[in-house]
This record gives sequence, C-alpha cells and structure tokens, in this order.
Amino acid sequence: MAPYIAALASAVLLWSAFPPLDIGVVAFVAPAPLLWALRRAESATAALAIGFLFGLVFFGALLSFIFVLGAVAWIPLTVWLAATSAAYGLLVWIFRLWPPTRWFLVAVGGWALIEWVRATFPFGGFPWGSVGAAAGGVPGVIGSVQWVGASGWTVLAVAVAAGLVLVVEDRATWRLLVDPVVVVVMLTTAGVLFAPSADGDPLRVAVVQGGSPCPRVHCQNEKMLIYQSHLDLTRSIPDGSVDLIVWPENSLGSPFEPNGNPDVDAVLSAEASRLTAYFVVSGTRSGGPEHFYNVNTVYAPNGSRLGEYQKRHPVPFGEYVPLRGALDFISQLDAVPRDMIRGDGPVIFETPRGALGTVISFEGAFARIIRSEAQIGSQLLVVATNEASFGTGAASDQLIGLARVNAAAVGQELVHAAITGKSTLISASGEIGESTELFEELVLQGQVRFRNAGPTLYTRLGDWLAIVAMAGALAAALVPGEGRPERRQAAQRS
Repeated sequence: MAPYIAALASAVLLWSAFPPLDIGVVAFVAPAPLLWALRRAESATAALAIGFLFGLVFFGALLSFIFVLGAVAWIPLTVWLAATSAAYGLLVWIFRLWPPTRWFLVAVGGWALIEWVRATFPFGGFPWGSVGAAAGGVPGVIGSVQWVGASGWTVLAVAVAAGLVLVVEDRATWRLLVDPVVVVVMLTTAGVLFAPSADGDPLRVAVVQGGSPCPRVHCQNEKMLIYQSHLDLTRSIPDGSVDLIVWPENSLGSPFEPNGNPDVDAVLSAEASRLTAYFVVSGTRSGGPEHFYNVNTVYAPNGSRLGEYQKRHPVPFGEYVPLRGALDFISQLDAVPRDMIRGDGPVIFETPRGALGTVISFEGAFARIIRSEAQIGSQLLVVATNEASFGTGAASDQLIGLARVNAAAVGQELVHAAITGKSTLISASGEIGESTELFEELVLQGQVRFRNAGPTLYTRLGDWLAIVAMAGALAAALVPGEGRPERRQAAQRS
C-alpha cells in the first residue's frame, strides 16, 4: 500500500507546482515519492499501476479545466497521459536492481523521453505537465532557461529527485544528489546575474481584451458583437499613443473578417492609420464548407496589410477531428464541423524597430514552436489566444506559465492577448507584468522591447540537455560494464 500512497503524494506535490497554486520549487522534489515507490514495486504489473495512478491523479487534477467541455474531452486525454506515466513506471522498475548510477541515468533520461513523447505524439502532442516548465519558472531559475530550455530543467529537477531517493537508501551515493544540486545552484546564480533581456527601444503596446457576450456557448450575433466590442475599445485609445495594438484570437470571424469583408478591412486599416501603429488582429475565416483558417493579420501604421500568420498546430478535437470518419459515432464531435487548414511554417513581420513573431493559442505552450519563430529572426513575440471555453479554471494561468518559460528560453519579450483574460506582458527574463482579470473588458497598456542581442543558446541548440540525458539513459541500459546485474551474477557463479 505504501508505494501507492507515495505515488499519490507525488501527484499532489507536482500538481501544486503549477497554477493555481504555482509553487514551482516543489517540482525539484515532487518526483521523489514516485521514484521511491517504483523501486519498491513487487511486480511489473504493480509498477504499471503505480505509474498510471500517479498520472491519472496528476494530469486529471492539472487539466480539470478541460472537464467543463465534457468528460468526452477530459477522460481520453487524461488516460493517455496517465498511460505514458505507466510506461515510465515500468521502465524505472525494470532497472531498479541495477547499480545506482545506471538506474539514476535511466530514471532521469527516461523522464525526459516520456515528456518528449507527450509533447510530440499523438496529433502533435500536448506539453502540459512538464516538470521543467514548473521548475524553470521559479524566480531566479527562469533566467537560466535561455541555456537549457524547459526540457533541460526537467532533467535537472528529476536528477535532484532521483539523487534524493538514492541517498535516502544509501548515503554512499551522495554524489548523485550533490552533483545535480550544485549544477542547479550554479545555473540559478548565472540566471540571476545574466538574465536575458530585450535591449531595443521601448515599444508602447495596447492589448485589447474585448471579451465575449457568451463564453463557452454560441449565441445570436456573437461574431458581430465580439468584433464590435474590440473595435469600440480600440477607438477609445488616443491618437498616436501606442506603437502596437493586439486583438486576441477569435476577435474576428466570418463574415466580420478583413479577407472576405472589405468594410471590416477598411475599418481596421483606418484604426492602424489613426493610431500610426502596427495592428495585430486575430481571427478565423472560411476555407469552404469543410475547412477554415485561423490567422493573425498584421497592418502597418500606414494602414496597409503587412501579411498574415496561419496557425500551424490546430487543437485536436477542438479545431479539427483526427480520424473523423472512424469517430463519427461520437455525437459531441458534431460541435467541430470543420477542420482547420494548417499554416506552412513560422512567419515574422519586419518593422523598422525589429522583427515581430506571432503564434496562436496553445502554440505558445510548445517550446519548439516558439523556438521556430526565434530561429527565423523574431525579436518580439505575440501570443493571441481565446480560452473563453474554459470558464474560470486555471487554463489561462497555465498557458501564461508555459509561454513565459518558452519566451525566456529564446530571450524575447512576449505580449499575451486573450479574448476573455488573462492578458499580460512578459519580460525577456520571464517576469509577468500587469495582467487583466478573467472576463474583464479593457485595454491593457504597457511597454515591451525588441531583442537586439543574438539568439540564445537554447535558440541555437534546442533541447540539447534533454538529448544528452536520453543518450545517457540508453548508454546506461546497453553499454557493457561490470556494474550490470548479469555481469555481477556471472562473476559470483565463477
């Protein structure tokens, strides 16, 4: 029974590292009870059950905001994520009798591998629940994400937890705890002293959070009312008082969108000209009876259209239905009648002050998507999101938490614009500025800067520390050596 209680404790601890509690430092010890439990599981079946229980409780609680969409949305996602934890549990259990150093490498690299799988498969992945996102978001620590990324902090946090478990069992293994702790302290110190910064001229920005008349449901004239509320708030901004205006995701939608409606295009162009500001507007447009586009359109200060960014990563079962033909018996999927057409790749918009990169909605949670914008030259980032479907849950805070770590990894400031909140401005060092509240309708104004410094180490090399950890786990499992159990047994027989 004790291993199962330990798995539950681990799940609760790790949940507390994320919003709404947001005690990120707990991420450094939260995996320890789970690892302790897996080393004591009596069978492979028990290890699978312990890992699954941990995943079910942790992800079930973390993603409780999804339950407002219905059990049909929450249960499959939670079960899949719990299944990946079960697989990790089996992996750790298989190597439980190996020498401490080899087990340590497998436990740390295996966790990095499982997080990579979750963030990639299936359907493009789902990065929520990354230990590194919580650990890397701790004040002070976040300044060092520019070198190792959130995935690197997963490696370091799990290394501390695994070392702790081994030291409790045998003090002779103290190096396996002390070494990662020393690395954590050194990186944190460097992150405080040399935190990433945006060194360009200040840019006055206004985020227009116009709200929705009927969040989580559809109502009569909804698109027109959303468009009008954002327009009214924008018209309240004094002439020449801002350099950048941002409307959030779904603030526009057919027929109130610039591509198919010349009147809307003229109005948006006129506002950009009146304010002499760059204007990012986000919305959907029709792609035919079975498809649609989700785009950020950017206007220049002279009112001309600078270009657009098409969302690349649609939300599975929210913006498209995978295997639609095979799943047509699920009536709830009728709420997603059209599939989003994906964009081809990252896009930046050149301005005299620097290059602007934009992404849409939960793309901001993906380190690889934010990094792809930085790789092609972005110097300032905008995340346009909606989140009106998730009510008063922790969805907005969790997305902001993921986006801030990803922005700090590339050393760029970020404008987070949400239609019903929360909207905020995030510094290159990961500090969250003034934020709106959920369901407020107002204009959030502040300053951001472009990054003139070169790309960060993470922008250049990506998830290099996680790759090293995974390679270390593979080497520990496969490379011959006296420490392997079969070698020790053979020596004893001889």
